[in-house]
Amino acid sequence: MIIGPGDSTSSQRRGDTFTGEVWATPVLAEAGSVMVASIFFTPGARTFWHSHDNGQVLQVVSGSGLICREGGRPRPLRPGDTVWAPPGEVHWHGASPAAAMSHQAVSLGTTRWAGPVSDADYTAGSGAGAS
Repeated sequence: MIIGPGDSTSSQRRGDTFTGEVWATPVLAEAGSVMVASIFFTPGARTFWHSHDNGQVLQVVSGSGLICREGGRPRPLRPGDTVWAPPGEVHWHGASPAAAMSHQAVSLGTTRWAGPVSDADYTAGSGAGAS
């Protein structure tokens, strides 16, 4: 099956599990336990803490962002970066404070949402320049 740009459903603004303005465009709405979406984060926007039963792959398309796993420090994301979040790893990701970011997300299994990322946890990565 080939899915063209006009074949996916329209973008939807996300809110309940995100901080800031985030838009998601489903590329492949849930097919079994796999969901593929294109996600756009405005500057400073980010997910809540969450995990995926079978992991998640992120491919950064544009902008700059941050990702952080529980207990770690936020790390920078740039176009071309690929991220693997292993099954059950609690993490968050989103745009940097000064730039928007978009990524493709392949989520495997159920997503388990936790609480919002505190401003202190988020800004701990705002000066991160090296990976």
